Amino acid sequence: MGLAALAVLAGLILLVWSADRFIDGAAATAKHLGMPTLLIGMVIIGFGTSAPELAVSAMASLDGNPGLALGNAYGSNISNIALIVGLTAVIAPIAVHSQVLRKEIPILLAITALAGYQLLDGELSRLDGWILLAAFAGVMGWSIVQGFRGKGDSLIGETETELAEHPMPLGRAVAWLGVGLVLLLVSSRMLVWGAVTIAQAMGISDLVIGLTIVAIGTSLPELASALAAVKKNEHDLILGNIIGSGIFNTLAVVGMAAAIHPLSVDSEVLYRDWTVMTALTIAMLLMGFGLTGKSRTISRLDGGLLLLTFLAYTGYLFSTMIPAA
Repeated sequence: MGLAALAVLAGLILLVWSADRFIDGAAATAKHLGMPTLLIGMVIIGFGTSAPELAVSAMASLDGNPGLALGNAYGSNISNIALIVGLTAVIAPIAVHSQVLRKEIPILLAITALAGYQLLDGELSRLDGWILLAAFAGVMGWSIVQGFRGKGDSLIGETETELAEHPMPLGRAVAWLGVGLVLLLVSSRMLVWGAVTIAQAMGISDLVIGLTIVAIGTSLPELASALAAVKKNEHDLILGNIIGSGIFNTLAVVGMAAAIHPLSVDSEVLYRDWTVMTALTIAMLLMGFGLTGKSRTISRLDGGLLLLTFLAYTGYLFSTMIPAA
């Protein structure tokens, strides 16, 4: 099992590193090819931080490990809200824009409700997967239209600054794009193999491994982005990345996994994991409205409550890994 643990650790490190290289290469290549800055920010950079989740869940689905595929997606959503938003808010309270409260979080809630409905029959079929992918395409199209109507100006400025600060010749950009993609696939293969091997050796489900070790590891790009945004006082980027990642994970990651191979779903996914994910999304909305403090601010108290929820949930999952005496 030592080799499997090493594969998980090395896979996570390589996965996060290769995702960064893939995003940088893809963004620079798109810039050289004349793609509008808004699309680079929304499509490539905005959703690129979820590339690890997509790679791992697709690989797990191809290998016939539905628990790992689903656990990675839902576990990442839980980690993003409870751990990343919680930790960030403890460091510095997060200002919440009205559009996030009126449009973006409600969209994430609606998507989460759709996911819950699909779980009721204990299976995610290929049709369910294609429905999720179609919904993702619709959300992306709506977001792009909103952006071109002038509601993405701040994102355009931030993306242009990012590209200007890290210029890259076309040849190097294409090289990093290719290398990043290949390493994403290799590292996800290592991670899936190691995680499944550990789960089998310990006699626990690959779902729990996906919800804990794999989910937390693949959420590291979002954590890095959030901490960088705190330093720059760019609060709108923090929630934007978390909500965008939640949409991507619920629709694109789960949708892709189900479209590749139908997923058999244990009832605990709906009654435990989906419920926690939904409750955290609702809590984020209520906190933004000032449930526990100042309106339109996720306070340090809110962040502490989110972190406690994350510790309790993750602690419970880890306790299920310990075989009964």
